[in-house]
Amino acid sequence: MRTKTLKKHKINVVTLGCSKNVYDSEVLMGQLRANDKEVVHEEEGNVVVINTCGFIANAKQESVNTILEYVQKKEEGLVDKVFVTGCLSERYKPDLQKEIPNVDEYFGTSELPNLLKALGADYKHELIGERLTTTPKNYAYLKIAEGCDRPCSFCAIPLMRGKHKSKPIEELVTEAEKLASKGVKELILIAQDLTYYGLDLYKKRNLAELLRQLVKVEGIEWIRLHYAFPTGFPMDVLEVMREEPKICNYLDIPLQHISDSILKSMRRGTTKEKTTQLLKDFREAVPGMAIRTTLIVGYPGEMEADFETLKSWVEEMRFERLGCFTYSHEENTHAYNLVDDVPEEVKQERANTIMEIQSQISWELNQEKIGRTFRCIIDRKEGNYFVGRTEFDSPDVDNEVLVDATKHYLKQGEFVDLKITDAADFDLYGEPA
Repeated sequence: MRTKTLKKHKINVVTLGCSKNVYDSEVLMGQLRANDKEVVHEEEGNVVVINTCGFIANAKQESVNTILEYVQKKEEGLVDKVFVTGCLSERYKPDLQKEIPNVDEYFGTSELPNLLKALGADYKHELIGERLTTTPKNYAYLKIAEGCDRPCSFCAIPLMRGKHKSKPIEELVTEAEKLASKGVKELILIAQDLTYYGLDLYKKRNLAELLRQLVKVEGIEWIRLHYAFPTGFPMDVLEVMREEPKICNYLDIPLQHISDSILKSMRRGTTKEKTTQLLKDFREAVPGMAIRTTLIVGYPGEMEADFETLKSWVEEMRFERLGCFTYSHEENTHAYNLVDDVPEEVKQERANTIMEIQSQISWELNQEKIGRTFRCIIDRKEGNYFVGRTEFDSPDVDNEVLVDATKHYLKQGEFVDLKITDAADFDLYGEPA
């Protein structure tokens, strides 16, 4: 018979998946702290809450492995209770309950009050914007909407997150003010789809108005936009980007593919011609902006010709930032009815080819930065380097500027002008100007 752990009641929140999950974990931790609970993030605790990802095969596997790891610890008496929440739990709760019954309880993405109750806490409605941030103190994610109304064939997010639901502007401004008071200088706006913001609440796309209100928040110096959708993009956002120095000249807009037949099957509501024109309009409206995109290769029916179209388009567009995924065949999505006919090794080969092209583009663009000075924010110190970013770079996914810490001293969370002295594919090297 196993013995109870001797640790006092400490709740360890483990976060898997995307920035939206990071945000949700921070809200959960803020609620627990307000209930006088001792809470830690990915450290040791006798009660474990795993916030899972259920987006694509690799992410699901990582979530399942993490659940099994903590269930094993529970069996060994190293932890007392294991709770599971997030997208995987929302999507596969009955299967998980059957396959891994040793978890104390499973919760979906919208069951925060019930999860808190299971942890002996009350859901406090008055805690608008009260979060326990887990990112470096200088930046934080600001989730402006939940869910998605798009019909993309490959995506299971609407199954896990429901319909699009915007948060009111006043609430987001309050949240931004609270973050600023804690020393946050950069807000990274996230949603499944930023482009749709406000349609449900204000009967119009209202992202530009939200930005105009957020730039007024004292202490916030950078505002970055993540996850826009190409169809129906509100062009007035670019005006605000151009006029307001606080809005980073940066946009993350996942385009997924460019072959017309694949775009049609993916139900993206656009064409190669329209997408190419949209990007030209972006660059005209905000010269020098950095565009990040994400692509999917190996989608059902992707022929060699479709891939060649994508390849030459990536070469032509010269994106500042680009990521590439292999297609994952997801149950209950529209594309699940299609035959997953591109062999795994071909998918991987295609993804590698795209990333090789991008690596060369990134190297060439980075060479052009040598000798120039950029305003950077310093995120952390790692080994012998201070690690910073320009306004054209988002944390964890983009270029970093490395400064030799044996020669220079910089403060984490501070802005500093750095002169670029050297550049690699995805890293820049600099020194204080």
